[in-house]
Amino acid sequence: MTDLIIAVALCVAVAVAYATAALIQARHAHLSMWALIRLPVWWAAFGLNALGAALHVLSLGFGPLSLIQPLGVLTLVIAVPLTAATARRGVTRTETVGMVCTVIGLVGLTLLVTTGGDGDTLADHELTGLLLATAAIVGLLTAQGQRAGASPLWEAVAGGLAFAVCSALCQTVVLRVQASGATALAQPATIVAIISVAVLAIAATVTTQRSYRDGLGAPLAVTNLVNPTSATAIGIVFLGEELATTGLEIALAVGCAVIAAYGVTQLARARDLPVAAPLLAIATDDEARSDAA
Repeated sequence: MTDLIIAVALCVAVAVAYATAALIQARHAHLSMWALIRLPVWWAAFGLNALGAALHVLSLGFGPLSLIQPLGVLTLVIAVPLTAATARRGVTRTETVGMVCTVIGLVGLTLLVTTGGDGDTLADHELTGLLLATAAIVGLLTAQGQRAGASPLWEAVAGGLAFAVCSALCQTVVLRVQASGATALAQPATIVAIISVAVLAIAATVTTQRSYRDGLGAPLAVTNLVNPTSATAIGIVFLGEELATTGLEIALAVGCAVIAAYGVTQLARARDLPVAAPLLAIATDDEARSDAA
């Protein structure tokens, strides 16, 4: 019971770290990367993301993945109200509907779509194949997202995929060290994996940073959706795991995916609603009184 409490507490801490980092990134999403790297607060967001990842790994030592993974949606539950609070407004009905639907869909997908098997670490050829595939897909998604007028959700997908591959590579490094000791760190494949984690972490941070340029809710929801989905796909394609899901569960999972997709569209729609109008009116009144004085 104590381990369960610790696992849940760590998951909440992870969600707070990720949500706070996302909020900081969203507030500076209009800046170029060259401007961002000169901002101490942006590096604080980077540090919060790193802290969240470390706490996530730590939480796996106190609870099963079947518990830890669904609790990842707490990031969205915290981020949306936190964004509204910092803007000094309430959460709108559209944001609430979007958040609830996305959370229900994500939790359902995580619980229903499970894998089984003995594969638990990447072999050398699997590592090479995964890195090549990731570089190609992330590159294409990022290029699509940078086109004029393109949806920022392309880059949210790229960020979610990069984060998922980071997790798989971290798992590989940890398991190799556990099996072979510190000597595993000198193996070429392990060195490549460690370097790739650093590169992909930066790529994920940059792409998610750009995805927040039109609002936080929808891109964050997409990243949280793509991350576990990609992790499942990596397990099946590269780690020899098998889809441990019945036909009924697959049908239910499709329904959950539809609900999650509807939630994302609502969160995307929420950014276009005039939620800040009252604040704008207050500011205009203040300026008018100032001019009159």
